[in-house]
Amino acid sequence: MKNNERLYKISEISDIAKVNKTKVWRYIRDNNISERSMKGNAKLYSEHTKDVIIKAFSSESVHLATETKADTSRILLEQIDILKGELERKNDQLDKMQSLLDQQQQLNLSTNRQNEKLLDTTTNNTLSQDDRPLQNDDTDVLNPAKGNYNKGTDTKTPKRSLFCWLRH
Repeated sequence: MKNNERLYKISEISDIAKVNKTKVWRYIRDNNISERSMKGNAKLYSEHTKDVIIKAFSSESVHLATETKADTSRILLEQIDILKGELERKNDQLDKMQSLLDQQQQLNLSTNRQNEKLLDTTTNNTLSQDDRPLQNDDTDVLNPAKGNYNKGTDTKTPKRSLFCWLRH
């Protein structure tokens, strides 16, 4: 060992490299780098070892930054594809909802026209005997009426108009 050579602890190397001490320790362990000497429990490393470690972390950080940017852009592109697919599904759902709303509006319009026609036909007709409400309607649908029941034939009561109750 040269007398004028400066020796560095792991903490000093990590401060210079601006990385965590654990990363420096793992790099030394993984690359089988041996210490130059010991001072108490602290391992000391040479100037050359310090330079190698710092160089490794500086090139690794550039590589990691480039790799991180590539990973980030890849992830963003995947997310864009996913969102495009979701957007297409939502557009399809909106189209289906719009067609259902159109159908509903057409049904409502048709029903309103039919109701208007029925109202017009019932208001133009005078009240007939069948349209007048029954005063004493105590018939029970479960028991056949005595006068209307013939063996084997059913007699039906004439139909009343749909909106006869409006005329009263």
